[in-house]
Amino acid sequence: MEFVYRRSYRGRVKLVILDWAGTTLDYGCYAPAVVFVEVYKRQGVEITMEQARRPMGLHKRDHIKAISQFDDVAPLWQKAHGRAASEGDVDAMFADFQPLQLQCLADYADLIPGTLQAVAALREGGILVGSSTGYFAEAMELLKVEAAKRGYVPDSSVCATEVPAGRPEPWMVVQNMMNTRVYPPEAVVKVDDTKPGIGEGLNAGTWTVGLAMTGNEVGLNLEEIEALDSGDLDRRLAKARDGLAKSGAHYVVDGISEVPSVIEDINARLACGERP
Repeated sequence: MEFVYRRSYRGRVKLVILDWAGTTLDYGCYAPAVVFVEVYKRQGVEITMEQARRPMGLHKRDHIKAISQFDDVAPLWQKAHGRAASEGDVDAMFADFQPLQLQCLADYADLIPGTLQAVAALREGGILVGSSTGYFAEAMELLKVEAAKRGYVPDSSVCATEVPAGRPEPWMVVQNMMNTRVYPPEAVVKVDDTKPGIGEGLNAGTWTVGLAMTGNEVGLNLEEIEALDSGDLDRRLAKARDGLAKSGAHYVVDGISEVPSVIEDINARLACGERP
């Protein structure tokens, strides 16, 4: 009988990579969604917030292109322009998107409740905090300034325009690992409120945690959530949790405040030789 031996990481989590909008700030992930609606409106195409949110997590240019290809948006574009949306149209909308996004980002930069406490708990456990986003570089710099004013400064920040491709490809996670010199992927956890963000972590070989309530899947801010009756909230949360779970997330919780307890569970699994 022949035996094959496999190297097994038995250490603890070293790095947690957090998304931005809908994960650490901008409860409900509103800042990008409202701008997607506006850039399409400027092209004579009225899209809904639900349509604007569907590809959330992608590089913003990729997001704009994805919207144009939806079965319920492509006919609207065809009616308005007499043809399908071209790459040039996508470029023009992305050019519109960038200054509009910069104008409103600060209005949606308040931290999600529990962010500072969760980050402090991670650091008390010796864990570094990275970040990734579908935003472009100028937006990322603005967000970092606004977050720092509120007490949140990650150890590493990477945006989609700094790597070969955005989500769900793994390069922002890989770059965060390089920036912090953390390996192997088993020692890394990716936390995100979008399906492409979960895919980003999975494709990098890390653990993944989906956030159901605070981000794009529910798509409501805290005040709007508190105004819902319990039955409506339960239905929305069930759909959000199911969607993130089916995208492959190892864990699904409601918000960032629950992440430190998830990390402890992952540490226990790593100690037993489990891998993502």
